[in-house]
Amino acid sequence: MEKDYLNILSKINSDIEEMSFDKAARLIIVTKSQPIISIRKLFELGYNSFGENYLEEARVKINEMNEDDIEWHFIGNIQSNKIKKIVKIFSWVQTVSSLKHAKLLNEECKKIDKKINICIQINIDDEESKGGIDIKDVDTFIDNISIYEFLCIRGIMAIPSKLNALKENENSYNILKSEYDRLSDKYKSVDTLSLGMSNDFRLALNKGSNMIRIGSLIFGERKL
Repeated sequence: MEKDYLNILSKINSDIEEMSFDKAARLIIVTKSQPIISIRKLFELGYNSFGENYLEEARVKINEMNEDDIEWHFIGNIQSNKIKKIVKIFSWVQTVSSLKHAKLLNEECKKIDKKINICIQINIDDEESKGGIDIKDVDTFIDNISIYEFLCIRGIMAIPSKLNALKENENSYNILKSEYDRLSDKYKSVDTLSLGMSNDFRLALNKGSNMIRIGSLIFGERKL
């Protein structure tokens, strides 16, 4: 198993080096549905940035790992009644697209005197099945949440349609890179374009993503 991980991750790291517009691009390993033994093996190999979609599953893993050096990213749908628990165990929330949720995140962070990194999720291809705000509303959204002192606005996150990725349709990626550049010039805390997963990370890197989120390419397709 270790050898397989090493081979796969070596190839991904090579792709980051060769294809990345931004040579500082980071890999977030998506560990949803993966056993704790796999996460521990990756941690032992030197990886310490992991993404989880489901709070209760993540709580078990984070408690079992019990490692201060791990950076946990929440990349699932946010539910208001789970925000208190999310704040306690995650250092990043990548799927913020609701003013209500932003307010609640700030309130819960304030209670425990903790700042949390957030990305604003953009629904770049206007898909009903995906969360996120319209790209034209980003500035208004940021203006509304910039008053929250416990939220550190790090950038934007998006999941372009799989059809676009398969067709290597670059338009959505170009739009997101342009928006990221504009936002990073306007807001000093913005330094993250979280874009690209197992099916499109090479295209995303080439178009300027500096944070990719990969799971199935490393672990194999999840078994139902």
